[in-house]
Amino acid sequence: MATILKCEDRNFQEDPNKVENFKLFSDVSRKKKGLNPKNLNFDLRLLNPGQYSAPYHSHRFAEELFMIISGSLTLRTPNGLDIVSSGDLVFFEMGDSGAHQFYNHTSEPCTYLDIRSFVGFDICDYPDSGKILIAPSNEIFKKEDQAKYFEGETDVKKKWDDLKNNPNH
Repeated sequence: MATILKCEDRNFQEDPNKVENFKLFSDVSRKKKGLNPKNLNFDLRLLNPGQYSAPYHSHRFAEELFMIISGSLTLRTPNGLDIVSSGDLVFFEMGDSGAHQFYNHTSEPCTYLDIRSFVGFDICDYPDSGKILIAPSNEIFKKEDQAKYFEGETDVKKKWDDLKNNPNH
C-alpha cells in the first residue's frame, strides 16, 4: 500500500526531551497517518538557526542518508566541517567513520530528509561525551563503565544449589 504524505499536511513539532542548542523539529504527519516502517525509517526535519541536530555521534548498525531540501547547514564529520545546501545528499556509513552532526550556521531554517536503515536495534557512539545509546530502548551508558563478560558472575554453583533446594523459585 502506498502512503502519501502531502506537503500541506506537514506539522513540525519539537522533538521531546531536547535541550537548549539541540532544538530539532520533526514532521509528525507520518505518525498521524499510522506509518511505522520496519526497516527503512525516515523523518523530515527542520533545524532552526543556531541549533545543532544532535550530539556528534555514529551508528554501529544503521546507515543514514540525508537530503537537504531547503536552506544550508554545517556538517561535522571525522574529516572536519563542510557546508551542505539545498539539493545535496549526504551518506553516513556504519561505524566511527560515519560520525556526524549538523549545525545551522545561517539565519534561515533548514529542512532535510533523514532516511536510515533499521534492523531491530542500533548502538550509537558519542565520542565527545564517551556515551553509548542502545536503540530503540534509548538506554544511555558511559563507555568507561564497560564491564568484562564474567564480571559479577560469582558463586554460580551456590545459585544453582539454592534453586535446586528451593523448587518454588
